[in-house]
Amino acid sequence: MDATQKPLRISPELGVYAEKHGIFQTLQRMLQCLLVDKPMDPIQYMIDHLKKENDEVPRIFLLGPPASGKLTIAKLLCDKISTNFLTLNSMLTNEKSDFANKIQRFSIRNKEIPNTLWAELIRERLSKTDCIKRGWILVGFPRTQEQALALQEMGIAPDHVVILDAPDTVLIERNLGKRIDMSTGEIYHTTFNWPTSSKIQNRLVKPNGITEEETAKRLLEYRRISHGILNSYSKKYHIINADQPSVDVFSQALSHVQSRHRSNAPYTPRILLHGPPGSGRSLQAALIAEKYRIVNVPDAMVMKCMSQRLSKLDCSTRGWVMHGFPQDVRQAEMLKDAGFIPNRVFFLDVPDDAVIEHLTVRMTDPITGERYHSIYKPAPTSEVYSRCKVNPKDSEENVQKALEVYHANVRDLEQFYNPVIHVNADQDPYTVFEYIESCVVKPLSKYTNVFV
Repeated sequence: MDATQKPLRISPELGVYAEKHGIFQTLQRMLQCLLVDKPMDPIQYMIDHLKKENDEVPRIFLLGPPASGKLTIAKLLCDKISTNFLTLNSMLTNEKSDFANKIQRFSIRNKEIPNTLWAELIRERLSKTDCIKRGWILVGFPRTQEQALALQEMGIAPDHVVILDAPDTVLIERNLGKRIDMSTGEIYHTTFNWPTSSKIQNRLVKPNGITEEETAKRLLEYRRISHGILNSYSKKYHIINADQPSVDVFSQALSHVQSRHRSNAPYTPRILLHGPPGSGRSLQAALIAEKYRIVNVPDAMVMKCMSQRLSKLDCSTRGWVMHGFPQDVRQAEMLKDAGFIPNRVFFLDVPDDAVIEHLTVRMTDPITGERYHSIYKPAPTSEVYSRCKVNPKDSEENVQKALEVYHANVRDLEQFYNPVIHVNADQDPYTVFEYIESCVVKPLSKYTNVFV
């Protein structure tokens, strides 16, 4: 920005670059790590942090009461997002770990294992290259608020906490059917996951602690201490009902771990609204501009004027919402080449029949300028109705031509701006606005390419 030039103009590439590369989020996470680790050489520490390139990898706790399906869902998630599956048992089998050996000695002497020792074991595992590069899902830990605090003191913080839960009666019944393959450690169930191989069936055994009385006791203990976990991760946890088909539980868990939390990063909305004539683009643009005090850019501006307008200080700092432009890929390329790249692109979907019905029966009072609609907003008196005029562009023939032009370009524009967000605009305009607003304030998913 050149402070000597008036009006002040900010290069549009500045905000686009910072948002695209997550500059604010990277600096924020780096500062958090600095405060936790307190390195002797902060500069070299930050350089090493940037070399890891792991700010976007999954970091997930998957928790819940006994028999809630934690292991099953965690394995499905790990396969889907290609991350590491971690349990305390898997970490204890690492013979090279001094912390694992210490925990084993505590267990042999039947002594309570310190929470700090568990936290050290987990930190050691998370420092391995595979966890740094691909992330992790830790299953079944922490179980108490004290354990959560011990992890936090070690600088171990998840991005998402998924908690599976169901009524105790369901969990008790489910636990009674659990069986374990002692050769592989795989868990099966007499009702939900029974192996087809008779060889595997013959070597399945009942695990310890699955009787109704033992399960009820464990559930009572879980309910007593589970509130501590909710308090520890109050802004990150998401509870999913485990009393439904596993495919549905998995789908909900996947949707949550792929979501992004609201960020404190400065956010400048740059919004494109596409849609056929009569889809309500101008109304939605006006509502968005009014709500967020951003600049409403109408479709009557040509590219040169638009470039000058979008480069001004208010558009660069507060954002903009544009409707009616670009109308085809050529115009979209021109907009991109000028450095104006939207961060949300909405397509307002309305059936052609609804468009024709909406546009061909609207009229304007030439004296007052008031707009009326034969169905939704009829003229108040016969006198007003008699003097109302219909705009020639709203004739059925012209509306059909406009729809043909829109449909000829819409698929190419969708591909150009992928990912885009489709909105059913054939409903109350304020319902449409609420949905658009939720998509504006909510970050896009980490791992998916299309958000609809």
